[in-house]
Amino acid sequence: MKKTSVFRQIFKEIHKRRCRRLPAAVLSGALLLGLAGAGSFFSPAATVQASPVENEETNPDGSGDAAVSGEELTPEEQLQQELDQVYAMEVQSNGWEAWPAGPGTYGEAAIVMEVGTGTILYAKNIDAHHYPASITKLVTTLAALKNGNLQDPVTFSHNSVSFLKWDEASIGMKEGNQLTLEQALYATLLASANEAAYAVGESVGVNAGHDYNWFIQQMNEICRELGGTNSNFVNTNGLHDPNHYTCARDMALIGRELFQYPDFFRIAQTPQYTIPASATTEEHVFQQHHEMLLPDNSDYYPYAIGGKTGYTSDALSTLVTMADNGSMQLVCVVLKTHGINVYPDTRNLLEYAFQNFQKVSIAEQETSEDVEEILPDETAGYVVLPMEASFSDLSMELVPDGGLSTEAQLNYTYHGQPVGSARASLSDHYIKEHSAQPKDVSHKDQETETEDSGISDLQGKVILGAAVALLLILITALIRITRKRKQKTRRRRR
Repeated sequence: MKKTSVFRQIFKEIHKRRCRRLPAAVLSGALLLGLAGAGSFFSPAATVQASPVENEETNPDGSGDAAVSGEELTPEEQLQQELDQVYAMEVQSNGWEAWPAGPGTYGEAAIVMEVGTGTILYAKNIDAHHYPASITKLVTTLAALKNGNLQDPVTFSHNSVSFLKWDEASIGMKEGNQLTLEQALYATLLASANEAAYAVGESVGVNAGHDYNWFIQQMNEICRELGGTNSNFVNTNGLHDPNHYTCARDMALIGRELFQYPDFFRIAQTPQYTIPASATTEEHVFQQHHEMLLPDNSDYYPYAIGGKTGYTSDALSTLVTMADNGSMQLVCVVLKTHGINVYPDTRNLLEYAFQNFQKVSIAEQETSEDVEEILPDETAGYVVLPMEASFSDLSMELVPDGGLSTEAQLNYTYHGQPVGSARASLSDHYIKEHSAQPKDVSHKDQETETEDSGISDLQGKVILGAAVALLLILITALIRITRKRKQKTRRRRR
């Protein structure tokens, strides 16, 4: 086994046991055991590239200042260098015009999305492919809630239990065991049980007249329907597969959709759950793993209301967290987090969003003469703005429904960033102005337009005259037909 692999196993155990407050000497000893003479902390796939400036000025050959002096970095120094490089990665939203600057993260990708509008408040490499690990189980849960019923049977087949390795999350289910879908989702979300996630997909597929592969297709279709374009799911549990990947934006869209399912939050918020013994299954007790949901945990966050943890040696730490402070609902996703920073990063991102953004009612602020009324609709009906911004700073695009409809979609942007939308009824002013469907004429066409106006007027008069004549002929014919019918009726009566 490579020494880097040894360290990965050590780090994995530290991560699992939540030993973030180990004495420095113990942690250093573990680092030295795993890294002495091993080179980089991460595998080649996980190596973080320094920025061009760092490469040229401080790290020309990728080996750091120690290479210049001929000294090797200690394991602690290597770890810190990797962390610094990840933290220094570009945050794209910090480059948006008039947008509040957000914090760095020790994750290679991160996003904060407002739930009602879908507004992206923070963006760091949100479309880059990363391995999701067990946050995959959120997609599994969503597909199960859409395609199954909580009291449906979930049967554990040979396939659902035979793939497990000794160090993979499990609650010890055996072939032939049977749960309800609700119980299996508790095991999937709280215990992160890999065999439960497999059985959920397989059983929901079978109950729908299909199979496990059909359920996987449903997971991918749901993601695409929600607007996801950078994901490919090949299993229900997130165990590593090079073809199983996602991105921060897509996972935020999944998390946003889960707000439509109260059963998800009821399950995800449970601190401990017991599956009682039955004729086919022994009793199982398991606990919540998302530390921001546990009041007695040092990482507890009072606004957190749901989410899912994830970790593999390839994905590193991943985390999805839903939060609600009473005035705004958020989804935060962090991917490929280095070190034990997944909870502090998430807290910092959520606090950044809650403190720097506000919801503004469109109905109370929209004064366009084209809009008669903001309509109650499934769209949020508000925009999300930086605290320092006002509604007058927005640009509004009015998209009429077309045809005979007098309604339209209003889409709002702030310096090019989408911040919300609403449905509206159109004003009489707009309807009258657009009923004649006027042409937009450029300056260079104005002269030609003037020359042709006389011909156009004459053609219009001819067409109008012909239409009137045709109408008179039709009326006359209608009168004659009516008279003849009346005469026939009178003759019959005689």
